[in-house]
Amino acid sequence: MTDGISDEPADVVGVLTERIEARFDMGMDQLKAAVTAAPTANPDATDVVKWHGLLVEAQSVLERAEDDLLAALQTQPSEVDDPTMGLAHRVNAAVTTRDGRAMVVRWLLDPDAPGKKDLAAERLARLRPRSGPAVQTSAPNRPAGTLAPASAWRPARSAR
Repeated sequence: MTDGISDEPADVVGVLTERIEARFDMGMDQLKAAVTAAPTANPDATDVVKWHGLLVEAQSVLERAEDDLLAALQTQPSEVDDPTMGLAHRVNAAVTTRDGRAMVVRWLLDPDAPGKKDLAAERLARLRPRSGPAVQTSAPNRPAGTLAPASAWRPARSAR
């Protein structure tokens, strides 16, 4: 790969972890604690911590799938049976998941990544969680026992 990340699975997580630590100038454990303590203080850090956690989880799933496949292959004769082929597909899916999550982490770490300084970036910023609802989510205050006007319950009639 051109960005210094090798194809070795453990290296992907390790290199990205190092980049995160360098970007935020603190260890991963410190960064996770800071995000947990104040999740809205730095949305970029919150996003990176979330996706790094998903990446680590995907790496663990991949390693388990690889171990299961290796164990099955060691018991196979010359031809691979359907259950073992299913394990191979599981490994492929796990690799795809891990690589996709790694790509998201790389994108989050790159301030000049496509989509971060244009209309797409503005839309993405609007999708971030808000501290409160954007619109009123409760009924307007009415004194107890007061009904809404009858006109509110009937559809409007069109003028003829």
